[in-house]
Amino acid sequence: MRRLRGGTAAAVVLVFAVTGCKAETTTGSGGPRETGGGGAALTAAESLTVKGRAPKTGYSRERFGTAWADTDSNSCDTRDDILKRDLDEVKFTGGRCKVSYGVLESDPYSGKKVTYRRGRSLVDIDHVVPLSDAWQKGAKYWDAGKRIALANDPLNLIAVDAGTNRSKGDGDTATWLPPNKAYRCMYVAAQVAVKKKYQLWVTAAEKAAMEKVLRTCPGQKLPSGGNPTEAPARFHAG
Repeated sequence: MRRLRGGTAAAVVLVFAVTGCKAETTTGSGGPRETGGGGAALTAAESLTVKGRAPKTGYSRERFGTAWADTDSNSCDTRDDILKRDLDEVKFTGGRCKVSYGVLESDPYSGKKVTYRRGRSLVDIDHVVPLSDAWQKGAKYWDAGKRIALANDPLNLIAVDAGTNRSKGDGDTATWLPPNKAYRCMYVAAQVAVKKKYQLWVTAAEKAAMEKVLRTCPGQKLPSGGNPTEAPARFHAG
């Protein structure tokens, strides 16, 4: 199985989910992946609803629930699930969930190798579709359960170099793309997949930017899977 880090054009048959925890050193799976189903990313991008960006009024991180909630009920928080999924040479501390060490062999956003050490990490877990962007394109009208689901959905999360990620802010495809050009098709496909799954809209400029990128890779598959679009009722948001 080949990873799609760095934009490798391999097709991988994988339902995108996080399940369970492993106590032993594991090999990461490299973040959002192509699957054999779901249709071409370009076709999906063309189908997205276009509207203007709504005001950011009322947005806060708390509207999407407590950070890294265990919505898949595997007894590991979402951040550690994604670290375990995306890093190589993973080591744990204090049980079966807390990742203490790992290596991002080829960061999708920069292409460089990054080492993760708990407590002094150079690795971020990025929301591919930023929560603020989602808020302005439909999420402000959702119930809390759907917002919590988006914030913790593995389909919308990826381990990346912290420094590169900080330059993204809450940008959409029209305002930010990974410096690593080889990963741009996969990155945009992941954004399209999340927006389609959660029925978020896009601006005209954003849609045009998505289509421009994806026309350079018309065979790009669409990531699929992840968690349900409604978090369990026991979770609450501010």
